[in-house]
Parts: sequence; C-alpha cells; structure tokens
Amino acid sequence: MTEAPEALVIGAGPAGLMAAEVLSAGGAEVVLAEAMPTPARKFLMAGKSGLNLTRDEPLADFVARFGGSHGYLDNEEDPFGPAAVMEWARGLGVELFTGSTGRVFPVGMKASPLLRAWLARLRGQGVALRTRWRWSGLEGGFRFETPEGARLLRPRVAVLALGGASWPRLGSDAGWVPLLRAAGVGVADLRPANMGFRVDWSAPMARHFGAAVKGAAIRAGSSATRGEWVVTRQGIEGGGVYEVSAAIRDGAAAELDLAPDLDIAALAGRFARPRGRLSLGNWLRRVLGDPVKVALLLEWGRPLPQDAAGLAGRAKALPIRHRGPMGLERAISSAGGIRLSELTAGLELTALPGSFAAGEMLDWEAPTGGYLLTGCLASGRLAGRAALARLRRDEP
Repeated sequence: MTEAPEALVIGAGPAGLMAAEVLSAGGAEVVLAEAMPTPARKFLMAGKSGLNLTRDEPLADFVARFGGSHGYLDNEEDPFGPAAVMEWARGLGVELFTGSTGRVFPVGMKASPLLRAWLARLRGQGVALRTRWRWSGLEGGFRFETPEGARLLRPRVAVLALGGASWPRLGSDAGWVPLLRAAGVGVADLRPANMGFRVDWSAPMARHFGAAVKGAAIRAGSSATRGEWVVTRQGIEGGGVYEVSAAIRDGAAAELDLAPDLDIAALAGRFARPRGRLSLGNWLRRVLGDPVKVALLLEWGRPLPQDAAGLAGRAKALPIRHRGPMGLERAISSAGGIRLSELTAGLELTALPGSFAAGEMLDWEAPTGGYLLTGCLASGRLAGRAALARLRRDEP
C-alpha cells in the first residue's frame, strides 16, 4: 500500500515530536511513524528519576557547553534555548521549578504528564501517529515494515529523528545508519557519550558498590567536575563522571581529587597528625572523612607514599584506572551521526532533497543536565520549520 502525506516524521522522541508539532501547527498533514509500540520511551526513562528539561542560564553560556554551536540554538531570529523551552513547557500546562544548580524540572518531576499533554496537542493538530512502523528502506519512497505488512510512503517532505544508538532496547538502535550510508549520506561512527567507565575492582571494593562519591573532583584534560557519581559493580557512573566523560573517552588521563576544598599543604597537615594505634583504614577515614574515599585511595593509590606530603599529593591527584567507556547499551547518549557537512543550515540532507534530520542522529554532543534534551527539541523545531518552509515554497 502506498500513501502520499504532505509530511512524514520518522521517530517519536523529543526531536520528532517537536518537528511534528511545528509542521502540523503550520497546517501540514503529518504522519508520525514510530518503530516502538509507544512513543518517547527513552524520554520517559530519563524522566523516571526527575525530568531535567533544560538549564536556566544565559543562552551564550548554554551553547558553550555543546561541542560548538551548530546553529539550531543561537543563530535563528527567535532562538530556541532554555528560556524558549521553559515557555513551551508551560504552554503545555506543565509547572516548572529551577533547582539550586540551575537545572529546570517539572514540579511533578516526571516526564509522563508533559508527554501526555504533548501527544494530546499533536492529536488536536491532526498528527497521525503510527506505532510499530519500522523504517526499512528508501526504494521508491520511505518503506516501512508494519504489523499490517509492508507500507510505502511518498511524502513531499520528511524529517528523520530516529535517535542515536544509546539504550537500544528503548528504540534508538542506529538501524538507520546503513540506510543513509547506502543513500550516499556521510555518517560518522556512533560512540558512547555521557557514559560511565569500566573498572576491574579488587575484592574489597565490593562492599562499596552503590556508594555515592560526594565532595570530590575529577579532572580530565581541560574538563573538570565536582558532581556526584557512584561506584558500581561495573565501574564508575553518574552525573559527575558523565560531565567529563567525553574528554576521558577521547584519551585524556583522569585524576580524582579527594579533597578539593583543601590545598595540598592543608591536606598534608592533616596527614601529618600522629596515627597512634589506629588501623590504616580508620586513620585515613579520620583524614578524608568518608569510607568510600578511603577505599578509592587504597584501590588506585597503592603503593601509598609514606610521608604526609606524598600522601596529600596522591589524594589530590589520584589516577582513575579504568578499562575504557561502557558500551552504547549503558550510555545516556551517543556521539557521532550524520556529519554536519551533509546538511544545510536548515538541517536538510543535501543527498536527499526534501528530507531533514534532527536530534541525536546529528553529529553533535552535549552533556546531561538539560543540554542534551534542549538540543534535541531545538533541532527538531529547526528541521520542522525548514521542512514546512520547503513544503509551502513547493506548493503549486
């Protein structure tokens, strides 16, 4: 069966939903195709621990956290940065609050109320959502495998928003990569981003699995963070690690500062206090104040220096010994994707005129903390606006 809608959006994550919203609000007939049984599964998973929608900070500071500005955040006449995202969410009836670190959340913390309101808006604008529709080829149009059999769509414009390759069980499995490469589109290999690192722990570390590391700093190249992270059975994970993960993944040596609020002289003074009858572990705990910090010092710092200055130096620059990044199946997001050289300023694929791309399919990278999600929303909006403009320009 062949259909010819005005606009086709493939992928019902944040970027695809935003593109569908823009197109349908502009009066276009939109079919939204999603391979999974329900839309926005990764979005909902991200919201289980609190949906960090964006970051309440000036646009210039926000954009600086990306791997370079790619235009969809700051080069439009009406940029879709943090302030615009907050206004958009409130327009869906979602109340927001800003935390102490500038992160913006729904008052209810969860993603599901926002998604329900968003889908209701799209239905009201006439968007036809087709679930369990998996894109399988470009021959003669966009071919899909569906529960009812093969379907072929020949839209006038299309927006591709199929995600990257992280958490493939939620739908972002990079199945689109060979399809676009076969069509002559340049795609950079996908790599994990915002991920943890694998560590072969010694047996004594098992008692600390699940423990949070607080009040420490990680340095990697020019990147640094004091965010909280967790010791897990597999290695080290959590926001504080994710913030510097790109630098570590790309080869920078990582060091842990167990006492970032003390200079080396002050910490050496603490190590110079007599140990007395205390065991090594208890003595180190008195100095560092945290059992998991002591465990990490013993894990990564041996052989320990015998003098106070040497111990302080080791605790202030403890090498993080790891076996490389965790795989895409555990990463928060992915780097790589459609090369920016393959796209116009409106995110149209030069090899596939009339087809646009958005979200994690693009070769860009941003940290967690609201940056990644805002980038997906902004690129979906830009692609939707450009697709709508082309659609209207090509009208007879």
